[in-house]
Amino acid sequence: MKLNLEKYADVLIWGLTTARTQKFKKGDVILLRYELPALSLAEIVYARLVGMGFNVIPRAGITPAMEKGFYSLSDDRQLTFKVPGNEELYKGLNGSIFLIAPASLTHLAGIDPKRIGKAAVAQKYLRDILDKREELGLFSWTLCMYPTDELARHADLSIEDYTAQIAKAAFLNDKDPVASWKGVYNEVTQIKKRLNSMKVLEYHVESANIDLVITPGEMRKWIGISGHNIPSFEIFLSPDWHGTKGVYYADQPSYRSGNLVKGLRLEFKGGRAVKIDAVEGAEFARKQISMDKGAAQVGEFSLTDKRFSKIDRFMANTLFDENFGGKSGNCHIAVGASFSDTYSGDPAKLTKEKKAILGFNDSALHWDLVNTEKKRVTAKLKNGKSITIYENGAFII
Repeated sequence: MKLNLEKYADVLIWGLTTARTQKFKKGDVILLRYELPALSLAEIVYARLVGMGFNVIPRAGITPAMEKGFYSLSDDRQLTFKVPGNEELYKGLNGSIFLIAPASLTHLAGIDPKRIGKAAVAQKYLRDILDKREELGLFSWTLCMYPTDELARHADLSIEDYTAQIAKAAFLNDKDPVASWKGVYNEVTQIKKRLNSMKVLEYHVESANIDLVITPGEMRKWIGISGHNIPSFEIFLSPDWHGTKGVYYADQPSYRSGNLVKGLRLEFKGGRAVKIDAVEGAEFARKQISMDKGAAQVGEFSLTDKRFSKIDRFMANTLFDENFGGKSGNCHIAVGASFSDTYSGDPAKLTKEKKAILGFNDSALHWDLVNTEKKRVTAKLKNGKSITIYENGAFII
């Protein structure tokens, strides 16, 4: 099976334009990043963007061998090197599209995670620039995944079945995929309105291996299906990290920075992960979650409704796995950076100091950890009542 790349490009353009709060205009600057296996899709997206009057900057990703060489051979100055011109470029960007197509998932397995973390922290200033531009309505982004043999192998699927999962999940088999996305967008808007009308003190997540309390905090709103990720069916918020307590368990494996982590269990006290265990990859996880001060704190809490998501297989990539539908939907938390667009006020007025007061987490890390177990999520309201908002994989409000 082959993907309909023309339809994929249509959906990506819809995602990019939908995610931005201000309209694009001709002459806007768009960064098109792609990994080499996705070149054929990149060529189509590039032509579309140029045809829309944008100034497009294409950037191919480095190969796994190059990335391994960088982390293996660089000294500290090279690890933290800031590319001349990148800051100027990012301060002028209006949009970004990233085409994920990894040729390897485990090539960094032998690299000290502290070196990977050090490089990530050094480049955080670029993400901070884009976050501020997005808060001002001047920037938006989206991304998608292109099938590779490496992804299919780690997902234990044939390349044909893997490709079919992507096509199904992104509605590429539909006559008009963009219309299908607009339909989901409208349905989920109603769920978000209901969630955001509630006055909630805390959320209690319960499953076979989870007993976790999340506090939304003040001035928060649920967001999702914004166009940022293709596909995306999650509804999420960035909670006040201070109130996180209890146990979270990720039953979905996670490939991150060339490492595999399975059966990750986090115990939270005082808002921070104080105990970190895993069936596989525990030491890597501990080093990632000690990357900086905010890495051990929660930056996102998310729920996916199985009625919208058609993803029913492990895909060995967070973009798909965090949107798993299957029999019981999924929830996930992200340790690390929060999203300021879950602030219910004007994000442009959300200063660094105000973020800290409200409990928006700041970190160079953002690691989504997925649980697909049957679960119940209960909201404890400020009036003392409790209401179940999510059960058996679906919102029930």
